[in-house]
Amino acid sequence: MRNFILDTDSYKLSHFLGYPSDATHVYSYAESRGGKYDATVFFGLQKFCKELAEVHVTGVDINEAHTFAKLHGVPFNLEGWTRIVNVHGGRIPVRIKAVAEGTLVPTRNVLVTVENTDPTMPWLTSYVETALLRAVRYPVTVATRIPNLKQKIKPF
Repeated sequence: MRNFILDTDSYKLSHFLGYPSDATHVYSYAESRGGKYDATVFFGLQKFCKELAEVHVTGVDINEAHTFAKLHGVPFNLEGWTRIVNVHGGRIPVRIKAVAEGTLVPTRNVLVTVENTDPTMPWLTSYVETALLRAVRYPVTVATRIPNLKQKIKPF
């Protein structure tokens, strides 16, 4: 099993320091900004959510990530991750909302949102966002391209 804390871009380890001290909630979203197609087929979130629901951050994970951060010369949110273990039983306190998988969504519209549910952890939203985008980008791309390709080859 991988260490959830390290399942992000390494620079995100220090982002917790960039939020205002009175920040309590961050709400992020993902959308297709446009490109080759006018609409996007949303797909791939269920697998990510099931995996996220199984995450249980442990003290061992924290120690490993803290060591990694030191070796990379970046700050580490020891207090925040320890709170996740002690207060949330190692579970990640975020809420994810999305359109139904398989929905055709016009570009420049929200596909999925993520927000922190613990007001002491506004930093967690963008932290989770990295893994979420990595999880859905490829399935969304494939689900969007296949129907378009099918329409092109159908006449033949």
